[in-house]
Amino acid sequence: MTADLLAPLDLAFWNIESDRHPMHLGALGVFSAHSPTAGAHAADLLAARAAAVPGLRMRIRDVWQPLAFGGAARETDPDFDPLNHVRLHAPTADFHAVAGRLMERPLERGRPPWEAHVLPGEDGVSFAVLFKFHHALADGLRALKLAAGVMDPLDLPERAPRSIEPPRPMLALPDVRRVPELVRGALSDVGRALDIGASVALSALGVSSSSALKSTPTGTRSIAGVDLDIDDVHRVRKAVGGTVNDVLIAVVAGALRRWLEERGDGTDGVAPRALIPVSKRRPRAASPQGNRLSGYLIRLPVDNPDPLARLDRVRTAMVRNKDAGPNRGAGAVALLADHVPALGHRLGGPLVGQAARLWFDILVTSVPLPGLGLRLGGDPLTAVYPLAPLAPGQSLAVAISTYRNQVHYGLVADASAVPDLDVLARAVTDEVDSLIAVCDQ
Repeated sequence: MTADLLAPLDLAFWNIESDRHPMHLGALGVFSAHSPTAGAHAADLLAARAAAVPGLRMRIRDVWQPLAFGGAARETDPDFDPLNHVRLHAPTADFHAVAGRLMERPLERGRPPWEAHVLPGEDGVSFAVLFKFHHALADGLRALKLAAGVMDPLDLPERAPRSIEPPRPMLALPDVRRVPELVRGALSDVGRALDIGASVALSALGVSSSSALKSTPTGTRSIAGVDLDIDDVHRVRKAVGGTVNDVLIAVVAGALRRWLEERGDGTDGVAPRALIPVSKRRPRAASPQGNRLSGYLIRLPVDNPDPLARLDRVRTAMVRNKDAGPNRGAGAVALLADHVPALGHRLGGPLVGQAARLWFDILVTSVPLPGLGLRLGGDPLTAVYPLAPLAPGQSLAVAISTYRNQVHYGLVADASAVPDLDVLARAVTDEVDSLIAVCDQ
């Protein structure tokens, strides 16, 4: 069996988890079905193919050994059985409702932490697959690669082989000749951690949280999906400038305003802090490196009634964040995980999880998807709704993907705190229509 230690941020995700705050991310894929039995066929294929994907055989176990005391490692599960992870459900008319209930359930920690739930459609012409991956097993990009491994094979040109990085050693002792170098590196790490910590602290000073997006955790989950035409997004971007991501974030701000107004809640002074994750994974890495994330923190201008002014404020904030870099601001707090010993993550995980509400109010993340069409059992994937985990004390998270000329918003909420998630979903579409109307004037 092979094993490698979890990266610091993976270890943090593993220890933050609780029954009411499972740390798995997800994706709900919807497929066109060639027959009413396509869902059952898809479940059989997923179970058969999962055994051939090495990453899906990896479980996580605790490590109580020198230099890794209190840590955890991935290792191949010798008893791996795909049938423990792939489940076929009864036909349903509402994929999102069923997926929301399934997202409530934590993954079993004693086996490889992932699941695939196949949901046949009552209409007989569609089915959905909900993939769940623990954040310690995979970030969004890695989860995509694992899921793609059980899809129908694509006819792609062969790539030249790349060297494979060896796994992080579990018990390697330092060479005494390298002690001065290790000491200098440790001091450098401490200095960098202090610099990041100071930046995080300064960013949080004088910042009040928005009560609109806070909740007492109940462990319940609801999800909703929204589809937009990417051409509409480009229409807005070309008219006012900025990036596609700026427009998509501004749409979230406008949708929140519409949602709060329909609820009868005030929007004066409401500018929730949004954490925008930024990947620091090395490009074209040959092997998984674990989660390498920082983030940008921006104020969503929910209090501004002008759609174009909201977009301009988002664009300005994102430019400022990019100029400062991902090592600055409260969004860089994830980088501190690299400077905490394994035992510190184990003992302090729950406390760190509760502290998330001090730094941001809502997560808004983008998940890259391939431009090529994916299939399962010959049936085409028509939509992918990414689903992010909820931080403790927060009631809403937004994930966004672009797939084959469509933008898909995946909204995840605490079902008790946000019983009207459908209203927010409708507000996303209304906000895009409003932006287009203003730009066409």
